[in-house]
Amino acid sequence: MPVDNAPTKSTRIETRVTLEQKQLIELAAAYQGRSVSEFVVGNAEAAAKQVIREYERLRLNREQSRVLVDALLSPKRPNKSLRDAARRHKAQVMDQ
Repeated sequence: MPVDNAPTKSTRIETRVTLEQKQLIELAAAYQGRSVSEFVVGNAEAAAKQVIREYERLRLNREQSRVLVDALLSPKRPNKSLRDAARRHKAQVMDQ
């Protein structure tokens, strides 16, 4: 007997759709041999991952790329304000 390692599904998402949308989703799910729930969740998850990738991707133009590379390869020494902020942060973290 195979062991099911899938996480337990305990949370619901509910939505209202038109009759036409429901029929369209049911037909698409049937074409793929999936239940409506599997079809909806699978496609919603794929769409969510794509949106997250797009929003979390760092996009730089040529000048921004050059500035970033220069900063990474030749970092400037921290100024007094940054050193003071680091000291304050360290003091707060150590107090917790």
